[in-house]
Amino acid sequence: MPNSGMDHTHRKYVFFLDPCNLDLINRKIKSVALCVSACPRQELKTLSDVQKFAEINGSLLCSYNLKPSEYTTSSKASVLCPKLPVPASAPIPFFHRCAPVNISCYAKFAEALITFVSDNSVLHRLISGVMTSKEIILGLCLLSLVLSMILMVIIRYISRVLVWIVTILVILGSLGGTGVLWWLYAKQRRSPKETVIPEQLQIAEDNLRALLIYASAATVFTVILFLIMLVMRKRVALTIALFHVAGKVFIHLPLLVFQPFWTFFALVLFWAYWIMTLLFLGTTGSAVQNDKGFVEFRVSGPLQYMWWYHVVGLIWISEFILACQQMTVAGAVVTYYFTRDKRNLPFTPILASVSHLIRYHLGTVAKGSFIITLVKIPRMILMYLHSQLKGKENACARCVLKSCICCLWCLEKCLNYLNQNAYTATAINSTNFCTSAKDAFVILVENALRVAAINTVGDFMLFLGKVLIVCSTGLAGIMLLNYQQDYTVWVLPLVIVCLFAFLVAHCFLSIYEMVVDVLFLCFAIDTKYNDGSPGREFYMDKVLMEFVENSRRAMKEAGKGGVADARELKPMASGASSA
Repeated sequence: MPNSGMDHTHRKYVFFLDPCNLDLINRKIKSVALCVSACPRQELKTLSDVQKFAEINGSLLCSYNLKPSEYTTSSKASVLCPKLPVPASAPIPFFHRCAPVNISCYAKFAEALITFVSDNSVLHRLISGVMTSKEIILGLCLLSLVLSMILMVIIRYISRVLVWIVTILVILGSLGGTGVLWWLYAKQRRSPKETVIPEQLQIAEDNLRALLIYASAATVFTVILFLIMLVMRKRVALTIALFHVAGKVFIHLPLLVFQPFWTFFALVLFWAYWIMTLLFLGTTGSAVQNDKGFVEFRVSGPLQYMWWYHVVGLIWISEFILACQQMTVAGAVVTYYFTRDKRNLPFTPILASVSHLIRYHLGTVAKGSFIITLVKIPRMILMYLHSQLKGKENACARCVLKSCICCLWCLEKCLNYLNQNAYTATAINSTNFCTSAKDAFVILVENALRVAAINTVGDFMLFLGKVLIVCSTGLAGIMLLNYQQDYTVWVLPLVIVCLFAFLVAHCFLSIYEMVVDVLFLCFAIDTKYNDGSPGREFYMDKVLMEFVENSRRAMKEAGKGGVADARELKPMASGASSA
């Protein structure tokens, strides 16, 4: 094969003869690539400049079979040498590709993909806006990080206000929407039919019938919503108490705030390893020459199935890392909850939880993440089939595919929630995954209304927190970017900042949500096995104790006494669990 066996030890960079020759359909560079020892840092306008660069730097930018002395004399130089002028380029870290410093050709490639850009200068101005405002973008990203950490501290004090604001808004919204629909129905019903032309009479009757259906449905929804709020009004108090205690947890366990950073760092390291292994897999097999004269690697035998193994490994290990975060948080919060005297907490409960995870619970985490993988892979396969068959399948097949994807998505979410509670049960009793999942499921079923209250009111409160951080960061961005006169378009920097703010807020408040869920399961187990009598004292915080006392007082007034279970709660032990 031509050029086979050449020594490229010192040619560590890939150089494209025509880097701006882009295949817009397949989204790749249609150019011959050469191995060179250095990338041209300055623009080379003529073949003489290319020859001089080769003589000075020893980096040959033309085809291997063309000597530097032949760059200006050979008739094949126009084909075997790079397209003039050769743009200044710099090597991309890790990938060792010579990328043009002027990204205009890549900007044109992006313009071809973005259909709404009609003016070719729009994207150029957007990119220039990002480059000019990079300091402001960095500052606003840090602002979103600080706001997220501050919100996690003060949310315990504003949880009650947030709950009542959400409740009032829901009531007003449902009443207002229902009232407007009935008003529109009454107004259209009273309107004289004589003024309507015969051709539009049927349309007016259809609209009137539709308004009646909408108003009736809204009325039924409002009544059901009021009944649900009436039933769950006392359980909302538990959500407020749990948020208050969660704020105390972060004060006693400040390292919980940094948990998203370690998880993200572990995921980045794994993804980098995964991509590097993927590149090695791409060059396995035998080198053959294709019809166009280029060399490609064709894999045969067992190696061709390694791609599937590698993809499954990506999903499983990613879920495993996320599950390790959940187990770490659960272990630390369980240690906090079941320690009566908070002065006797370990020096670093987070590190103690990590130690328990590594010593006893890796099998539990591996099994839980593998179950999620078993559900996620079929859903991804169905999504791939749906994208490939888009426009080709009939309506029935499309409906079946979407239904299956939706069902698998719901199953995955339910299993994720059950897994998280199973990890909490494992942290409490050091049981294996299946036993912990069964115990957690029984507790959740026994407290179904409380779970619904926490997962609706609590999640919506956290969503409002995310919106607050994004809006605050976006407002600060508008005020700062509005006074910048160096560029005209700052929409893209603002979008980048808002997306980053939402991502940061989601990461931090997801930890808060995780802590609330763990506290709830601890609280449910505490109230199930203890009643506050001597020898069976509660482990819970004073705020939760007040909630229990208020609930008991209300039950006594209603004449509904209860007898607690006499089994003793086992605190977090140091025993091992098997998966």
